[in-house]
Amino acid sequence: MNNRFISFIRAASLALLVFAAGCCSIVKIDNDRVGVCSWSWRESVADVAKQMEKSGVKGVHLALGPFIAPDERHGAAESAAAWNLVKAKVRSGEWVVMSTMVGTVGEDYTTLETIKKTGGIVPDQHWKANQEIFTKGAKMTKELGCRYMSTHAGFLDESDPVAYKKFVSRITWIRDECAKYGVELILESGQETAEDLAKFMADVPGVGINFDPANMILYAKGNPLDALKILMPWIRQVHVKDACATKVPGTWGTEVPWGEGEVRSCDFVARLEKLGYRGNYVVEREGGDSRAVDIRKAIEGLTGK
Repeated sequence: MNNRFISFIRAASLALLVFAAGCCSIVKIDNDRVGVCSWSWRESVADVAKQMEKSGVKGVHLALGPFIAPDERHGAAESAAAWNLVKAKVRSGEWVVMSTMVGTVGEDYTTLETIKKTGGIVPDQHWKANQEIFTKGAKMTKELGCRYMSTHAGFLDESDPVAYKKFVSRITWIRDECAKYGVELILESGQETAEDLAKFMADVPGVGINFDPANMILYAKGNPLDALKILMPWIRQVHVKDACATKVPGTWGTEVPWGEGEVRSCDFVARLEKLGYRGNYVVEREGGDSRAVDIRKAIEGLTGK
């Protein structure tokens, strides 16, 4: 191998490193701004406590469904003893509940069409039951001394003025119910484009966004990097989740470990920080069979530890 060829290889390698550095601005996040969604591990609350200790984080986005209306997706039914365990973890400082989460009745995630019909607060037949869930959730969130309660509100239908007005009315009711307990409602993003969501947020002042970049890709609703600037005024919390777009229109995209999909993880974090975001980054892993490993890698990628 001659010297000219060796020099070429070295120059090419250096160019690739410079290109990579330019494409992915690495920003490290303080450990106290990083948490994990409790349902990511698919474990009981007692086992979630063990997993959190292993992961080295205190922050948690806590699913309240197991204590109110279990849906299996976010955990099986939990006992009063489990709720006491949660409160004890918070009192001792071992846990910091960054936000709580409540689901709604009858959600079916089998296909994009089924969740569009059944998701969130859209179905009239479940509205009364959902109101009870939101009230209980707000009370429990207050009990934990937590500021934010999140939910998947379902699909906006801006093409139907009557449906849209009802959607606004229901979110307003939930917002006001949460406010009675000093809690702020934050809505999971991704089922709609950033532009549509921004228009809606202007109609429900006092409501924030739990921004999930992977959801935009899973639902084929746009580029999460572009969405940040549009939605920044309302973003209160961010889910650390990645995905790849579907190759078959009308079907789900695929969730993948953080940093392996189309979110462009380090560029995503860098842009958020540049825009002035100082909230929390909460790891959510709902796919795959090595969740504990994937969660650990995501935490390490965020904190560098």
